[in-house]
Amino acid sequence: MLTSESLKRIDREIAKYPADQKQSAVMAALAIAQQERGWLSSEAIEFVAAYLGMAPIAAYEVATFYNMYDLEPVGKYKLSVCTNLPCMLTGGVDAGEYLKRKLGIGYNETTPDGLITLKEGECMGACGDAPVMIVNNRRMCSWMNPEQIDKLLAELK
Repeated sequence: MLTSESLKRIDREIAKYPADQKQSAVMAALAIAQQERGWLSSEAIEFVAAYLGMAPIAAYEVATFYNMYDLEPVGKYKLSVCTNLPCMLTGGVDAGEYLKRKLGIGYNETTPDGLITLKEGECMGACGDAPVMIVNNRRMCSWMNPEQIDKLLAELK
């Protein structure tokens, strides 16, 4: 199901925990599986659970609780816009609405070309940089006013 390189990466995560607690690597293992496959299918989640020696439902609980895991296909770029209170008060909702208009999609939708999926995100821990967005769960973008959003979209296309 996963490449040997991904399994080696998961093994490195497992090694960080006591031998009898390898399920503690579930978040990292799910992230690695998602990076390789683009999203987490039921089969991928069950594979990770089996690899870690845990019940599949326990891996599902993690995958469905955190919004960084995608349980259905997403675009090449996933843009998560923070709309929690600090970002909301400093333009997070406006940034989301601007993106919806520019991309012609709503939250949890993907552009027809498959390039961008727009998500509403939870607190990203950068309230002082609000409004913030994260690209593909990896790249934090701060002070996302319309000009900054336009620059980001130009870069992604």
